[in-house]
Order: sequence, then C-alpha cells, then structure tokens
Amino acid sequence: MKCNHKLVVSFALLGSFAFAFNGCNKNVRQSNNPNPFEERVLKEAKTNLDLSQITLRVGASEGRNGQSVIKAAKLDNTPYKVDFNILQSGNLTMSALSAHQLDLGTGSQIPPLFASQAANGGNFKIIAIRKGATLDQELLIKKDSPIHSISQLKGKRVAYVKGTTAQYFLAKMLKNAGLSWQDIDAIPTSTSDGLFALLSGKVDAYASYGNAVLTAHQKGAKTLESAEKILSGDYYWYATPAAINDPKKHAAIVDYLARYHEANEWAREHPEEWSEIYSNENNQTPEDFLQILNQENKQSHARVAPIDEKTISSEKDIADTFHDLKLLNNRGDIHEIFDDSFKAEIGKFTPY
Repeated sequence: MKCNHKLVVSFALLGSFAFAFNGCNKNVRQSNNPNPFEERVLKEAKTNLDLSQITLRVGASEGRNGQSVIKAAKLDNTPYKVDFNILQSGNLTMSALSAHQLDLGTGSQIPPLFASQAANGGNFKIIAIRKGATLDQELLIKKDSPIHSISQLKGKRVAYVKGTTAQYFLAKMLKNAGLSWQDIDAIPTSTSDGLFALLSGKVDAYASYGNAVLTAHQKGAKTLESAEKILSGDYYWYATPAAINDPKKHAAIVDYLARYHEANEWAREHPEEWSEIYSNENNQTPEDFLQILNQENKQSHARVAPIDEKTISSEKDIADTFHDLKLLNNRGDIHEIFDDSFKAEIGKFTPY
C-alpha cells in the first residue's frame, strides 16, 4: 500500500508516463446466459441512461484493484468504454485526477490528505470505501535483534517510508508505548533501501509494507509489532467533481463499482482460478498468491462499501497524526474531501 506524500507531478511527466496497462472495453452489456455475479450487477447498478458514448477513465496501483479481477470474473462487458491505467503510486493517481486525466481512481487513505493541500483541492472527492486487509504492514527487526518491545526503540535508528501508512503506524506504535517521534532516530527511506538497511544492520528496526515485508521475512527478519489492529483496512475510491456531477458518468461509476464488488466475491469463490490468472500479471507463483489471498480473506472480504462516520474518523486521526509530524500544513475540515452522493446506490450492493 504505497502512498507517497509528494504531490507535485508535472502534467508533462504524467503525459509521458508509460502506463503499465491500458485497456479499452467497447463491449455492451449483452449475454444470453449471464452469470449470477452479472445478474447482481444488473440489479445493483440498474439505469435507464444510454452509456454507450461514455468513456470511464480509471486508475489503480494494480489490476486486482480494478480491471483485472473484473475481467477474470467475466464482468467486463460494460455498456460504456473503460480506459484502465495502472499507476505505480498513490500520488500519481491523485495527480492524474487533479490534471483531469482520470474520472475514477483508487488507493489508500493517505494520498487524499496530501492531494487536498493543492490549490484546486486536488480535484477529487472520496466517494466509496474499498474494504481490504491490513496484513503485511509491520515494524520489523533482524532475526538476532536484542529488541523485544517498542519501548526499547528509544534512541535507536528506525527506518520508515515517509508519508505512507508505515510512518502513520510507526507513530501510533511509539505513542502507544509511551514514546514520541523525537525519542527515536527516525530515518526516512524507500522500501528497498529500508529493507537493505535492516538486513545489513544499518538500522535497528524498519516500518514498511507489502513486498518489502514479505521479502524481509524470507530473509529471516522478525515482526516486532504488526499494524494489523492499528490500520482501518479502508481504502478509497476517488472521483472528480465533474464525473460525480455528470449523470451518465455517475451511473457508469456506480456500475463499475458494482462490477468490482461482485468480481471480488467471484474471486473468493474461485481462489485457485483467480490465482492462476493474476499470477501472470503480478510476477508471483499461483501458490504464493493463493496463500496471500487466503490470508487476506480470513481477515477481511474485499468489497465496496458506502462512506460512513467510522472511516471519516479514521481519516481525521491520520490527518491529526501527520499534522503533528509536520507533514500537513493544514488539516482543514476532513468532511470536505468526502462526497456521499453515491451512498444510497452503493447501499444497494449485495452485502458480503
């Protein structure tokens, strides 16, 4: 869940950025024998609007967060065109939204906070929750480390990935242990550099996420503390105000979210098939991805949910933490980055 705090990405850079995947689906919704997941989509996202001239531009950090799982579940026969782009970091998705290059994007709770500091407010609103797991977000130590508790980190060198969930959960872990950020020698780093620093003994602990955590464990690192119960498991779907207020794009967004919602249920019911398909895209073996998928499904069901006060409160806590760390100049009213105009429609989605 990589969430870079840096916002300024030039329009030219975005224009030249080589998207890893760019697919355009021109099929219309027609099937003689729709599968049960498609039948639910047709019910959940029912509209009388003609969407055949609409192109929905969508961005995500990986295909499993959008088009790949939708296609695997055979739910990609949309009544509108889909232009799906893989962007390698949260700030790129937010910058593409700001530059009017996307209508819809998805990512973690972190990028919107920094994007909202831009002059145009980032040109986005958070419209829905993408529920997910909080696994592989950990504070790591070496196998032979004498450190056994967070309180022992006082005065120690601790690497972290700045402006991400790693910095957030590290700050919360320190606070829970009675320590402040100033009590450690905090060293901002990239995921790869932080991993090298930990394994080579240049730092005493390392706060990170995702593949860096998996690799660290493969090389013998241990978990000092997991962020499993610190993080909310809420990721977001963001949309531009123009797309939200356009009746046809609004309807297309509801339809796309319904397809993603149902596609994740298909993946839960067909984990082996989904692992075989997606392993070709994410450079993992089907067995490794299946193991991760099973662990995630035990903790949480990936699905789309409407905005609620719990996620707004969680977002405010992150904003307060980053403000205290002097990463955010202005917290503002956190409610202003949310839009609940999709709440009733998403509330009709089948609960899982």
